[in-house]
Amino acid sequence: MRLSQSAGTSAPLLSQRKKSSAESIVVVVDDDAAVREGLSELILSAGFQPVSFASTQELLNAVDILDGPGCLILDVHMPGESGLDLQHHLAERGIGKPIIFLTGRGDIPMTVQAMKDGAVDFLTKPVSDRTLLDAVIAAIALDQTQRAEAIVVKRNVERLKTLTRREREVLREVVTRGRLNKQIAFDLGISEVTVKLHRANVMRKMEVRSIGELIRVWETLPPTVRERAEAGF
Repeated sequence: MRLSQSAGTSAPLLSQRKKSSAESIVVVVDDDAAVREGLSELILSAGFQPVSFASTQELLNAVDILDGPGCLILDVHMPGESGLDLQHHLAERGIGKPIIFLTGRGDIPMTVQAMKDGAVDFLTKPVSDRTLLDAVIAAIALDQTQRAEAIVVKRNVERLKTLTRREREVLREVVTRGRLNKQIAFDLGISEVTVKLHRANVMRKMEVRSIGELIRVWETLPPTVRERAEAGF
């Protein structure tokens, strides 16, 4: 089954495909079996692994499949919960997998809402193979970036956990207030030498070589983690 009359793929698109992970999974959720089959064939021809579900609930019952790299293609209108409902369910679970909506009955308010909620694209059937694959490649690239950023965040959170309470206080004074050693010493009621020691430990444990690097690491931390650090926990 073809999704449109368009056939063939450009050389740049083929080149982009090769740069994408061969292990990337494209999850399709659509209640139309013919659409699922057509999308699966197209996705497979592009070098990605298709996995399809007939409903929102089917995917939620197998949600662990979203742990790996890839993206989702969701129909909007389905019996039971819609693709937009699924988008909200995943967001509530903290699953930020890139989503492409593909629908035969879309409107501007629906498109705007889906994009505001983080969708990568909102396409209307019939859609050309090239347009859809461009969207898939962009979504997978975004997922790769997000996964790499998540690794960095997790690493920095783990490093933060190695700091003592006093070291976190010194870190807070440096990165949020830009305080000098003597100012920190006065604020915390300790000697400047002790501040220097704590500051050196912070730099070593956070594996940075400059205050600029330390600030950039601090900014990668989730807001809740920063709030707890600022509160001294």
